[in-house]
Amino acid sequence: MRTFVGMILGALLLVFGVYVYDSMRTSSVASGQVAQANRTLVNWDVVAEDWKALKTRAHDDWIKLSSR
Repeated sequence: MRTFVGMILGALLLVFGVYVYDSMRTSSVASGQVAQANRTLVNWDVVAEDWKALKTRAHDDWIKLSSR
């Protein structure tokens, strides 16, 4: 059980760290030549869309399972 909790905690810490790093890198004006030098590690728009699709699918599957 400790291993499982450690893996979950590690994944959350990694995502949080990357988010903080990306938010600090893009805090200045992101246009022109500066935008090329300060690119983020993660495309957060795509992550948000995928997360929304995952939540919608999980909700639909839960409704399907609970209606049985």
